[in-house]
Amino acid sequence: MQRRTFLTGTAVGAAAAVLPLAVPAHANAARCKPARPLGPTVDVGSLDDLQDAIDAAGPGTRIVVANGTYTVPAAKPLTVTGKNGSRTAPITVVAASRGGVVLRGERSFVFDASSNVTVSGFSFRQSTTLEIPPTCTYIRLTRNDFQLADIEGLHWVMVRGDEAVIDRNHFHGKTTLGIFLGVEGAGSEAMAQGVHIHRNHFSDHTFSGANGGEPIRLGVSPRALSSAHALVEYNLFERADGDPEAISVKSSDNVIRYNTIRDSLGGIVLRHGNRTRVDSNYLIGGEEGVRIYGNDHVVVNNYLAGLSGRAMVIGSGTERDHVPGESAEARRGNDAPDRVLIAHNTLLDNAGGALSGESHRPHEPRDVTVADNLLVGQTGSLVEMATTVRFTWQSNILFGAAADGNIPAGGFLRADPRLVRGSDGVYRLSSTSRAIGAATLSPAPVTHDIDGDARGGVRDVGADEYATATPVRRPLTPADVGPNAP
Repeated sequence: MQRRTFLTGTAVGAAAAVLPLAVPAHANAARCKPARPLGPTVDVGSLDDLQDAIDAAGPGTRIVVANGTYTVPAAKPLTVTGKNGSRTAPITVVAASRGGVVLRGERSFVFDASSNVTVSGFSFRQSTTLEIPPTCTYIRLTRNDFQLADIEGLHWVMVRGDEAVIDRNHFHGKTTLGIFLGVEGAGSEAMAQGVHIHRNHFSDHTFSGANGGEPIRLGVSPRALSSAHALVEYNLFERADGDPEAISVKSSDNVIRYNTIRDSLGGIVLRHGNRTRVDSNYLIGGEEGVRIYGNDHVVVNNYLAGLSGRAMVIGSGTERDHVPGESAEARRGNDAPDRVLIAHNTLLDNAGGALSGESHRPHEPRDVTVADNLLVGQTGSLVEMATTVRFTWQSNILFGAAADGNIPAGGFLRADPRLVRGSDGVYRLSSTSRAIGAATLSPAPVTHDIDGDARGGVRDVGADEYATATPVRRPLTPADVGPNAP
């Protein structure tokens, strides 16, 4: 596959409780309701006044920008340099109403050597990347609307600083090469630490190329062996069609949980790196599911239903393992999966099959455990693995008109799980399901199910633990995420 060159953040661009709109809200926009400020509140109505207020700000300062459209001069961006709030008293720059301040021009905020700064409620329409550089920590972007210039190769937001928080934003409306949100780090190999990405809405990325339009990308291949400890949770992806990877993981030691990917080309892909946990995600009605490369991952409690492609792929490798000092070409290759745990997932009526492998690379997956999963399908084969070494198959349940495939005879039971459809469209266990109490993997890899119900000492097969209580978690909707989310 041909590699592309992307514009960087310094490149010059060309001459929700309701679903966030594609255009900024105006007179009827919801008023921002932050916590009581711990320092002075400063109201500003011009870019010069805004810059002066930023320059004078200290811990707890709250700067409120009057609604309107502001064109930021190319030679005079809004610089946030050497500004340090505190964990309990951040410096906050906020629009008077959510979406009511539109920032146009080449750049908007330019951060450097700053910490504990929050930017909230803006509509970003700039033509270059908004970057959080490695010199900054604890920068928060919250309740913003991102629809930057639709320029080929432009990445919209790039995080390189530690402990950044990206929450309750809407990223939408891109048709060209480039990602919505990336996380990298200092230099060419490091990763930003502890980035928290949550309650965002990623929608309508329609780039039609083979790759390069990911909504979220955690790292790039040279950073694969670097631990990031990122937490990506409670995000909604809709019509994320710019890349087969809606969440692309290219670093190590991350957690991807409680996300919903709906009606999208992209899925969750552990493309590079090791030791990532993929837990309790919904992938519904799109194409790609979960694809796995690398070592020591844990993939549990996920619900993959109605996908047109393959639900879960245990990949093969061009390399046995990625190692420090390997060539750039080797690092770009695929690392064969080793010691991966795949348990308590529900794979339901996916046209491309439930669980499959790859045979077009020389290194096979090894020492993988596939246990306590529920696989249901009506066509083709449920399991179509290529070469495997030392796999453990245990207590899986298969059902439907689809053939079993090449799963070993002792690794599954064929039984009707007696699923019932809930008001949210999710199929869960009924009280007479054969999956109840049938899980056997020890020690237990999960304490709760995808709904948030406790698993208890005797666990059920699949992502759902039978319960009569209302689920704590369900598939996300636009009301749960974005600028107007709770």
